[in-house]
Amino acid sequence: MIIDTTEVQTINSFSTSGFFKEVYGLIWIIPILTLILEITIGVLVLVWLEREISAAIQQRIGPEYAGPLGILQAIADGTKLLLKEDLLPSRGDIRLFSVGPSIAVISVLLSYLVIPFGYRLVLADLGIGVFLWIAISSIAPIGLLMSGYGSNNKYSFSGGLRAAAQSISYEIPLTLCVLSISLRLEIGRNDQVVLPYDSDLDSSTVDIVEAQSKYGFWGWNLWRQPIGFLVFLISSLAECERLPFDLPEAEEELVAGYQTEYSGIKYALFYLASYLNLLVSSLFVTVLYLGGWNFSIPYIPIPELFRINQMAGIFGMTIDIFITLAKAYLFLFISITTRWTLPRMRIDQLLNLGWKFLLPISLGNLLLTTSSQLVSL
Repeated sequence: MIIDTTEVQTINSFSTSGFFKEVYGLIWIIPILTLILEITIGVLVLVWLEREISAAIQQRIGPEYAGPLGILQAIADGTKLLLKEDLLPSRGDIRLFSVGPSIAVISVLLSYLVIPFGYRLVLADLGIGVFLWIAISSIAPIGLLMSGYGSNNKYSFSGGLRAAAQSISYEIPLTLCVLSISLRLEIGRNDQVVLPYDSDLDSSTVDIVEAQSKYGFWGWNLWRQPIGFLVFLISSLAECERLPFDLPEAEEELVAGYQTEYSGIKYALFYLASYLNLLVSSLFVTVLYLGGWNFSIPYIPIPELFRINQMAGIFGMTIDIFITLAKAYLFLFISITTRWTLPRMRIDQLLNLGWKFLLPISLGNLLLTTSSQLVSL
């Protein structure tokens, strides 16, 4: 029996390439699992912070028995919900009832793909990064509407309708604020006008952060777009359905809205989705308006002062992640304190604020941004 050496080499090359493809596929799982772990820890810390801050505002004692300083209370609540019975409405649409919570969670989780936690610490650096987040987040109200319709409950269905109306009302001003930042970035880079429908319009989250790092602290879009920042802040709170914008699950009117018929793990998914959405909104506020992972004082660059640029590897990445999360949790503190400061709005006041005030203001901000950039050319 004669064996051709070329055939043996070909077989070995195919087997080696297949082995490397499998290893490459396994390596890609590591960043995804790391991101999921970070998100889980972030949500647990957020729940604990909200309970502690809420207790301090109301002058009462917060969670203190589950672990040191009550930090394990969120894990205890999650375990309790996982062990509870999963009840199904007898006359409801079981398929819509079961799929709704999953859509709400998955649509929020996908938004984390385009969030940069540091330089080159992003899973997908896309040119449409911010607009991809807006497109994905618009899917979540569909899941809420499916949950309300599948529950066969008037309170639940009203909550689902309110969630859809509220999302549409506040997504438009939010999108116009993001468009203002993208136009400013692109016109400043190319010294030419880029129309909103132009394929060259760049909305990469990494590029937005890098554009803010040129002038240190004063280069943040917070100072360049103060009107857009306020509109984005209000719209993001409304998108997260936080007080005073929690009309879809208002207890006094709708018992719990679209969550009325849910229990067990499905209710836990809604609970998780609300905190995931709040965390992702705070991260996008950090990326768009607070300079992301960059933090420097004019004429005193912090990275050069502490030689962060020379600290390659894990330590430099840790510093970037710490700065990003510190800015994000500052916004979370504002949203938590707002919950216990302002009363809930009526549904007509909510829609009037979105359509009659925030939409014209965001349009005026977009026009003002474009005009100022054209004058400076």
